[in-house]
Amino acid sequence: MKRLLTAIFFAAALAPCARAQTPAAGGGEVVDRMVVVVNGAELITYSDLLWQLALQPGAPLDSPRREDLRRALELLIDQRLVAQEAEKLPHVHATEQETRDAEAALIKRFPSLEEFQRRLERVGLTAAQLREIIHERIDMEKYLDFRFRSFTVVTPQEVEAYYRDVFVPRRRRQTPGAIVPELKDVYEQMQAELIERRVESETDAFLEDARTAAQITFLDESLADGLQRPDAPGAGSGSGSPPSRGARARTRN
Repeated sequence: MKRLLTAIFFAAALAPCARAQTPAAGGGEVVDRMVVVVNGAELITYSDLLWQLALQPGAPLDSPRREDLRRALELLIDQRLVAQEAEKLPHVHATEQETRDAEAALIKRFPSLEEFQRRLERVGLTAAQLREIIHERIDMEKYLDFRFRSFTVVTPQEVEAYYRDVFVPRRRRQTPGAIVPELKDVYEQMQAELIERRVESETDAFLEDARTAAQITFLDESLADGLQRPDAPGAGSGSGSPPSRGARARTRN
């Protein structure tokens, strides 16, 4: 999905911000900057952003670009909002096999297993934490599938109109002079494309509504620049006491 299916260093010259103590990769304690609180319950830290970028092949970790940081934060906020909604409804959870398969697929996106492991070590992301991230990512996808895809239906008339108005012109632009397949030969493909478009549209609308209603508290204003802010009466930025932090969760690729 467009928004759901996306680490990080800022110089000391940036404005001071709230901080929390989290375990270092090699033991001991490191200072972890607190960035955002979502709806008073979900804390996003600088390390969460690093973990997000570490799972993106090619994303710089030593000197990440400002735009990469902002995109990672925006994505993580969206993920927290989806996760909070998912907790309100029963949904199917990821199986052990699905988690293993997803981990293998993720590793294949990197040049090598060694490079993948190097990036995890660079940001202090353990194998157990990675599995938790992947498990929760699948849970989120299952929730969205249940909420949107399960109830999405397209009619034969809609498929025919999509074939005529979208598929045929697109095919003629891409392969001028080639024979355009008949509708009966691409019907299932057209049906699947329509369903994906509708699910994506409904998911985007759901996220827009969730952002509008959310209370997003920015603890690090240097990362808030350029992000879409909710317009809800309770939303905004501040430096109030953040919630206690449980297991680091819902950081997705």
